[in-house]
Amino acid sequence: MKEKHVCIIGAGPSGITALKNILDENLNATCFDFNSDVGGNWIYSEKEGHSSVFETTHIISSKSLSQYEDFPFDEYVSDYPSHDELRVYFQKYAKHFDLYPHIEFNTLVVSCELNNEEHWEVVTEQNGVKKNHCFTDLIVCNGHHWKPKYPNYPGEFEGKLLHSHQFKKAAPFRDQKVLVIGGGNSACDVAVETSRVSTKTAISWRRGYRILPKFIMGKPSDVVASSMTALPIAFRNFVAGILVRLAIGPNSWYGLPKITHKFGATHPTINSELLYKIRHGKVQPRGDIDRFEGQYVVFKNGVKEMYDAVIACTGYILSHPFFDKNFIDYSKGEVPLYLKMFHPEIRNIYFVGMFQPLGCIWPGAEQQSKLAAAAITGKWRIPKNIKSLCEKEAQNPHMKQIQTSRHTITVDFHKFLRALKKQLKTVS
Repeated sequence: MKEKHVCIIGAGPSGITALKNILDENLNATCFDFNSDVGGNWIYSEKEGHSSVFETTHIISSKSLSQYEDFPFDEYVSDYPSHDELRVYFQKYAKHFDLYPHIEFNTLVVSCELNNEEHWEVVTEQNGVKKNHCFTDLIVCNGHHWKPKYPNYPGEFEGKLLHSHQFKKAAPFRDQKVLVIGGGNSACDVAVETSRVSTKTAISWRRGYRILPKFIMGKPSDVVASSMTALPIAFRNFVAGILVRLAIGPNSWYGLPKITHKFGATHPTINSELLYKIRHGKVQPRGDIDRFEGQYVVFKNGVKEMYDAVIACTGYILSHPFFDKNFIDYSKGEVPLYLKMFHPEIRNIYFVGMFQPLGCIWPGAEQQSKLAAAAITGKWRIPKNIKSLCEKEAQNPHMKQIQTSRHTITVDFHKFLRALKKQLKTVS
């Protein structure tokens, strides 16, 4: 298989496990990354860039369910590792498996196109110099938490308006009045952090969100949930919903909008401090926004308040800027990929880590990487009915979720891992 030359886009958590597993098959591989080291989103910097983590970010899944199967965390690592613990972990992984010689850092992938021989013509740019490459196979691991999606409200806000992607630390918001938009993990984390230094922090929700504690009965909540994986997903979610309600009570106790969807219909928000901060008066709940008027925010219930800063924690757009949009564009609508990685028509492209589990991405990305490597070497063959499999998967998600762009790539963590490992058992 020496004639194969695989291109990997991105040296984040998904990219490095893709590279490791490709090299395990003695394939020739080159990985391009815009950063100066491995780690992707988990390389913290106060400068705005690819990374969206901020000063105090910790992962929302526990270490035991976030580690690579081939490279466990050290015992001393926190139950919920910090961004710096994760950066060290990924860099140790890269050194342990000797990945660095195969990675070209500070390199932007400008474009990827299939030529007449169905090989990939890849154009990269480093220090303003463009270079052409040709590869037999392409593995896309550029992540999906880097292109901010901004809200669209009538009027114009004349204070400081930024996306959570730009938020790096709470200090600049000291003694300011801050409004955080959103009920996801970033929004709750940002509200908690700014509340430590601000004159006032409020959080705006357009609908009810379910806030899960990080620990239940002294154990990480995802570890407790994993003990119920033998149950059908719908029943498991029903039981989990009861446990969470017993632990924290209804949203009305906190002045937050009522939850109108079933457990599992949205991506979970894991935070043990937001509700505490609300009950202690440090974070003030607000409803949906109607419009901006200068430095004032007018809410749909008629309340009008002045803010110095509005931080929009409104998610990200699924983007692959190196593809022509008429060729591949998953920014809107369904993502019809078998096992969230195999294209219905193009046989030599593989998407690794482009899914959103109710859990951590990396264990699934590791198994996807093993399967991609097996497919490239011919040890595992892409099914002949790949088109129908892609359509079936897109139309039959693991769970029914509300219709938002955030939920187009959701999978159940345990069910997805089982599906990948089932295919790996057939590798010859």
